[in-house]
Amino acid sequence: MTLPANAQELGGRLPSEQERAAANQLRKIIAAQSKANATLRVVNDGQPPAEIVLTPGLSGLLMDVLRHIGKGDAVTLVPVTQLLTTQQAADILNVSRPYLISRLDRGDIPYSLTGRHRRIQADHLFDYKRARDKARSEALDRLGELDGELL
Repeated sequence: MTLPANAQELGGRLPSEQERAAANQLRKIIAAQSKANATLRVVNDGQPPAEIVLTPGLSGLLMDVLRHIGKGDAVTLVPVTQLLTTQQAADILNVSRPYLISRLDRGDIPYSLTGRHRRIQADHLFDYKRARDKARSEALDRLGELDGELL
């Protein structure tokens, strides 16, 4: 996946132990204040402190990112308006590129053409992924019920 230069530092590698510890510490601080709009004060040597209001939505997003970094996962953010290549989309869905192409051909996922290449808008891919995951979960629930009837 093509990443902006500023995202390359953490997105292209696993976080260090020091980064993991800092992420876990920051996540705990934000979690303690996440119920309402919390003000985060950032102190930088030689400059006046900056205050940032963290809304519950922003706090939740930051905690999710920090949770992954704290576990040692590399993190890459994908804006919902980003156009993805078929390989990038297949990687996000954890499927083969030919399988993804078959879903595009069936009309399961909307796409646009850039020249002769297909591009998938990230929010359309995430909508498909949510629907797919929901259908899988419902199928597993039905299998569990059927299994229970056999006992």
